[in-house]
Amino acid sequence: MSVVIEFSNVTKEYPLYHHIGSGIKDLLFHPKRAMSLLKGRKYLAIEDISFTVNKGESVALIGRNGAGKSTSLGLVAGVLKPSKGEVKVKGRVASMLELGGGFHPELTGRENIILNATLLGLRRSEVYKKLDKIIEFSELGSFIDEPIRVYSSGMLAKLGFSVISQVDPDVLIIDEVLAVGDISFQRKCINTIKAFKERGVTILFVSHSMTDVKKVCDKVIWVENHRLKAIGDADSIIDEYVASMA
Repeated sequence: MSVVIEFSNVTKEYPLYHHIGSGIKDLLFHPKRAMSLLKGRKYLAIEDISFTVNKGESVALIGRNGAGKSTSLGLVAGVLKPSKGEVKVKGRVASMLELGGGFHPELTGRENIILNATLLGLRRSEVYKKLDKIIEFSELGSFIDEPIRVYSSGMLAKLGFSVISQVDPDVLIIDEVLAVGDISFQRKCINTIKAFKERGVTILFVSHSMTDVKKVCDKVIWVENHRLKAIGDADSIIDEYVASMA
């Protein structure tokens, strides 16, 4: 099987800009000390992580809050760059990394569908062909022509996932979006993800629901304290993870 996603010794850190204790006086009279304080403070999101995902695999990233899961997805999606190491991704990527990501609050749901689908790589002619299907999938009714600033988190999830449902990616990235919305819509989303899986789309999935992970994924990558803890089949890794949380 061909490798679609490859992390090679990947580290991602962010600078922390904190208040200098002595304020502007310290910056004026001790600039070297002040700047070293600013430069020296960093937040380590993930450290020295290596793994591969093969074409057609459905893989979950699990771990506690702050472990580095969303950062890893951002690196795969290309919205983040590693501080060290290398990330390689082959093919067209569709991602839903946050509620409302790629949407404009003053545009209507319908207008945001056109905007978001275009950002995901669909031609304008394709978007208009699929527009009715996307709107039907969203279950938003008359709200589709309201500005999305009035939408609830569940409605935003429906709008975002409805666009994802009609794209044709090689790699699909889903980050914790099934935690919102009603049960029937969550079930529809799971069925859509399974349909992508059956078509051979590579799936990278983040969820705190181990039930959803088992429904969707065959393989699990466990990230703990910003480092790789374990990789293996879903059932065995989830059992270990749940036991560690007890």
